[in-house]
Amino acid sequence: MNLLEVENLWVKFPTRQGVVEAVRGISFSLGRERLGIVGESGSGKSMTGRAILRLIRPPGMIEADRIALEGQNLLDLSEKDMRAVRGERISMVMQDPKFSLNPVMRVGDQIMEAYLLHNKVGKAEARKRSLEMLEAVSIRDPERVMRAYPHEVSGGMGQRIMIAMMLIPNPQILIADEPTSALDVSVQRQVLNIMDDLVKQRGMGLIFISHDLNLVSEFCDRVLIMYAGRIVEVCDADKLHQATHPYTRGLLNSLPRLDQPRAKLEVLSRDPAWSDAPSVGGRA
Repeated sequence: MNLLEVENLWVKFPTRQGVVEAVRGISFSLGRERLGIVGESGSGKSMTGRAILRLIRPPGMIEADRIALEGQNLLDLSEKDMRAVRGERISMVMQDPKFSLNPVMRVGDQIMEAYLLHNKVGKAEARKRSLEMLEAVSIRDPERVMRAYPHEVSGGMGQRIMIAMMLIPNPQILIADEPTSALDVSVQRQVLNIMDDLVKQRGMGLIFISHDLNLVSEFCDRVLIMYAGRIVEVCDADKLHQATHPYTRGLLNSLPRLDQPRAKLEVLSRDPAWSDAPSVGGRA
């Protein structure tokens, strides 16, 4: 059984010029796997992740036939019931997560709060679990980090802290929205390895949102390619460089490659017909 099934998802925003459709009728499923969602800025990647958690606020609108978490349609839940889903069953690491931390609270208090919110335990147990989680994301001196404020830690450590905070309630699904975009390559690899190990150990589903095709092809199991709010192609991550859609080919050809050096990279040319083509289903 799939962990998550999304059918005919739309995200719309009314404006003075008319309704803007950020996500347009996409469908996909997620098993216990690493699913990548890639595309340019504005393609609807982040909106898809937020819509799953019903984080699109009015006047934005979410429409879908169903967004089912293990068979339960999240669209049927009240806002109170959705608060129990967020964090406990589905967690999301936002873009540039260090700046999602509360700047006036110590790191330890924020991680403990995430655990206490979903578990009826004492502060001593919450502190113990927080230290264990910081160790799990390869933070060497968790006691010191627990006492620190967000501005006192580096970007890479801020990413790890945020991942620890999102994983401490032991969710079934983690949505990671470009969690490594602000990191250098060595720290990026460490963070990805941490996420990979945790997903495998816990049997979770991971939705990895990124604009880095090379990174996604190495890290994920399957990839959805989005353009103008629609899924234009679905493929196995290890076969991403064999993709056939002209948009995907254009993205790949605009990237420098060490194994195929070229004097000049191609410029992506867009076909208006891509915007109007039916969305491709991302079924497992």
